[in-house]
Amino acid sequence: MSGAKRPFLDTNVVVYLLSGDAAKASKAESLIASGGVISVQVLNEFTSVARRKLALSWAETGDVLEALKANLEIVHVTLGVHERAVALASAHELNIYDASIVAAALESNCDAVLSEDMQHGQKFESLRIHNPFR
Repeated sequence: MSGAKRPFLDTNVVVYLLSGDAAKASKAESLIASGGVISVQVLNEFTSVARRKLALSWAETGDVLEALKANLEIVHVTLGVHERAVALASAHELNIYDASIVAAALESNCDAVLSEDMQHGQKFESLRIHNPFR
């Protein structure tokens, strides 16, 4: 990892649990087992991908969601997170979903977002983006 004391995991890290790429699946499993933070947005995005793209049953999806809730701290997406996300999206030309991840991480006092989708090394205030699959 990046030495992050309090990492926030982006949805793509969670989705890699079910990857056909054994190395990425193993890395995702290790990151989740190490703990960290996700938001309800990540749970919802994972559920959408699991059902629509990966064709998991509701029972299979539920099993993964329960494992995530058991291993990670789950934070809410509040009005404050939304407002911060809109400001971040505007200032940094992010899409609103990535900005919501960054805002939730900042509001949760995380020091890193682990993501393959965002720009590795990019910094938002005290938060750095780290691609754990590099």
